[in-house]
Amino acid sequence: MDPMIFLEFSNELTQMKMFPYFDTAHFIVTCLYLRDDLSTGHHAFSRKHPFACWISCMFAAFAGNILSGFLLGEPIMDAFKSTNHVILGTAVWYLIFYSPFDIVYKICKFLPLKIAISIMKEVIRCKKINDGVGHASHLYPNSFLIMIIIGTVKGNGASLVKVIERCLRGVWTPNAIEFLQPSFATKASIGASIIFILDKKTDWISAPHSLVYLGIVIFFVYFKLSSMLLGIHDPFLPFENLFCALFFGGIWDTIANFINARNSGENGVSKVDLNARNGKSEINKKKD
Repeated sequence: MDPMIFLEFSNELTQMKMFPYFDTAHFIVTCLYLRDDLSTGHHAFSRKHPFACWISCMFAAFAGNILSGFLLGEPIMDAFKSTNHVILGTAVWYLIFYSPFDIVYKICKFLPLKIAISIMKEVIRCKKINDGVGHASHLYPNSFLIMIIIGTVKGNGASLVKVIERCLRGVWTPNAIEFLQPSFATKASIGASIIFILDKKTDWISAPHSLVYLGIVIFFVYFKLSSMLLGIHDPFLPFENLFCALFFGGIWDTIANFINARNSGENGVSKVDLNARNGKSEINKKKD
């Protein structure tokens, strides 16, 4: 492939408009997640509490903008300033939950279409992370931590506010806090934010920004497809286990457990020998 064509494609990708097609994919994925999270109770809940169902969907769909606005001291309601996005999200929510015979939900769950929607969702995720890092760098040009936080929030805000979103549906699940068990999307958003920061604020990455952007999109899409088709849900997990074992006490705990087990085993053997000797001495006394 001609490098110039590849570069031109990456430039087109960075300038691609997300509305309405990619935003539609984002709303579809959000509503599918909410419906699957409701499980068998989705029918009764959506019929009995349609307003709460709509509020939770909108909150999850715009979670990245809501949470980033809250963290940056900006108006939270700016997340809903685009009437077109609110109308589009509402239309998708209605069709997913209330279409006749659940036809729209079944179509969206059809594997080839679901793969296409998921790919579009990952493209818009990368776009949001890039925009979040850029916005934070404009406000706080010397704070890499704030850039990472805002980029991550933009990329996977729905998971970060999962507990609040469930509370809007009357469900309290404190164990679902994302910080306890970060999902792959959160970890990947952190990694993508770091790469965008290195690209924007340092000279460590010499490639054009559009190629870096394209590489991150390919990364997201590749692992999303791996998750859907091969069941590889978290490729970071083996590296996390190794890192924790080396730097967060895992290897020392293993050594300590081995030493304790060895000492307890030796103590057990010595006690058995002592009891055996005592038993023999008592037998000899009885014979005498």
